[in-house]
Amino acid sequence: MNTRVRSIGVTAAVASVALVLAACGGRGNTGGGDGDGEGAAASPGITDDSISLGVITPLSGPTAGPGNCTVAGLVAYMGAANEAGGVEFGDGMTREVIIEAFDDTYDPQKSLSAFQQNSSSLFAFTSGLGTPTNRAYREAAIDNEVPQVLIQTGDPIFSDRDESPWQLGFVPIYQNEGAAFGDLLAASDEELTVGILAQNDDYGEGYVEGFKEAVADADHIEIVAEFTYEATDTAVDAQLTELAATDADVFVNAMSITPLVISTIQKARELAWEPSWFLPSNTSSPVAILEPAGADADHGFYTVAFAKAPQSPEFADDEDVQTFLANLEEYSGTYTTTPDFPHCMWSYMIGATLEEAFSKMTEPTRESFMTALLDIQDLQAPLMLEGTSVNTTQDGQPAVSEVVVQRYNGAGYDVADSFN
Repeated sequence: MNTRVRSIGVTAAVASVALVLAACGGRGNTGGGDGDGEGAAASPGITDDSISLGVITPLSGPTAGPGNCTVAGLVAYMGAANEAGGVEFGDGMTREVIIEAFDDTYDPQKSLSAFQQNSSSLFAFTSGLGTPTNRAYREAAIDNEVPQVLIQTGDPIFSDRDESPWQLGFVPIYQNEGAAFGDLLAASDEELTVGILAQNDDYGEGYVEGFKEAVADADHIEIVAEFTYEATDTAVDAQLTELAATDADVFVNAMSITPLVISTIQKARELAWEPSWFLPSNTSSPVAILEPAGADADHGFYTVAFAKAPQSPEFADDEDVQTFLANLEEYSGTYTTTPDFPHCMWSYMIGATLEEAFSKMTEPTRESFMTALLDIQDLQAPLMLEGTSVNTTQDGQPAVSEVVVQRYNGAGYDVADSFN
């Protein structure tokens, strides 16, 4: 394998790297199809030999852990595919997939700048983390008809075919995650009080909306306190103190900032508050969050998932997991080789979903790609949990809409059939 890394000038504050994994030879022809000038003109970022994709995501700052994972899994999947000879496209060509990653530090202005400076040379943008950061260049992507797809945000606007014709989310929308936990509580026969702390944006609002709708008719569930915080906050001690004073049985903690989740778990323990917890899928890592926070499995930490967790003893010998870990180790050293966050597994699945769409593209154009991408049903991408699949045909839903509620067991997670 021949690997080279190059810097892409975005702004002084936006570090970027490009990983190019060799596969199929030279790039003399800038057209598509059979190279004889017939058929649709190729869109930017694709030749007969290669296709270039961008990932705008936080590679530094407080969300760098999950941010690096949004690239690592994708690079691992495409690295293995390129090494095997490239990806076969529906137009009959076999291409090398080039991934270029841009660091936005979770700053929307940097996200927009990265898009503006690179959208004319890249075929599509994918996998990037964050609601405010993906929203920052959403309108520009629509105006310029550039795919912004399989991104790692649960904001439902990206899965609205009319509002966002050039976009598609990958992970379940926030409302679906919140509703899954609400359904679990509603199905219990316990009298329960609930405290809520949510990020003051579409992310936090989505989780709370889904949760409240699910428990709306459950008379045995009472929400006794609800607070918000800003994504730029460095502490939420005041909110935690007030929540602890309610002694709520359950804590819905809709946070996206890793250090804040850790400090929240630690602060609750200082306050001698021991509720059961609900954590969003993107901030529930056993290795990166629960273990550093000293979380006690007996307190009941719940989350939702659709990906197999390599840390879980249940999947220690799983073939998908073993292949994933081997590819991550071989190809993703620039980003991470330890899948401490689920985003590593998600971006690996995104690689498989992109390959499925590429295999159905009949022309080397963004239009043909979007048509193929929005026609995937029941794809069992590597690492998917039983009962989940990739389905891009449902308006208003992202590529993955099904989740499984799980409970922390001290090492990984087990399926939670009931609340206890």
